[in-house]
Amino acid sequence: MPGGYEWLIIIAVLLLLFGAKKLPEMARSVGQSARVFKGEMKGLKDDDARTRQAEEPKSAQELPAAAPAPQQTAPAPQQSAPAPQQASQQPPAQATDRPAGPTA
Repeated sequence: MPGGYEWLIIIAVLLLLFGAKKLPEMARSVGQSARVFKGEMKGLKDDDARTRQAEEPKSAQELPAAAPAPQQTAPAPQQSAPAPQQASQQPPAQATDRPAGPTA
């Protein structure tokens, strides 16, 4: 950060470059820009806060709509023996003397 003498040199250079008439206009412009920037930043923070508040009720509404916890019921009686599986009812493949392939 510049010290006391350095600020004097910077101000003197600015006066030489831009003149005494332009410096107040530039200072006003910088001040207005800073105010606009500050306002926009505050607007962004407010928008973020509104977005968070809007999301919270949605998630609170979704919670009751969730599926209820399953109730415990008595276990189903187990079968003593598993049911036998049936064999497939497809006929066995037949062997032929003809070669496989397109027929003419």
